[in-house]
Amino acid sequence: MYTNVCKHCHKVFKSKIRTMCCNDCRKEDENQLDDIVQYLKLYPNSNALQIAEELGIHPYIVVKFIDEGWLGKVNGTFSRLPDE
Repeated sequence: MYTNVCKHCHKVFKSKIRTMCCNDCRKEDENQLDDIVQYLKLYPNSNALQIAEELGIHPYIVVKFIDEGWLGKVNGTFSRLPDE
């Protein structure tokens, strides 16, 4: 058994493997990631700020998933919308 400290809530917990998150925070991460993936399926050219604003989460959460390798990024261009 390993004694771990959750990187989100800093709770000390035991597990059979080394892990960075407790079960509660892992479930929250999975739910947020699922929401982000569903949003990106509908709006594939969205950036982190657009995703965060639409889903009501902090932009750093989106960036965290990119840094951890759960989401990829591509270089794109912004298209200008016509004036009304």
